[in-house]
Amino acid sequence: MKAASSNQSNSIPAAAPVLPAEGFVRAEQIANNPKKGTYGIIPISLSSWWEGVKAGIYPKPVKLGGARAVGWRVEDIRDLIERLSNQTDEA
Repeated sequence: MKAASSNQSNSIPAAAPVLPAEGFVRAEQIANNPKKGTYGIIPISLSSWWEGVKAGIYPKPVKLGGARAVGWRVEDIRDLIERLSNQTDEA
């Protein structure tokens, strides 16, 4: 029997991402990007994240200085996680 490879492209990392105490986070820290093999705090794809931002489900980003550089306040993401957690508890 052949042993399973430990560097499979679809494996989830052992350590979950952690939000910093304060500041800003980028979309790649929040949502999953399977093409790059990165996994965020919230288990949805980047495209679903951006759709939710556009629909007003998720917080709006803040411009970080560059023409295209945006991020989200850590407090806004913590509030979102709390809100999503409460919805799950009520279901």
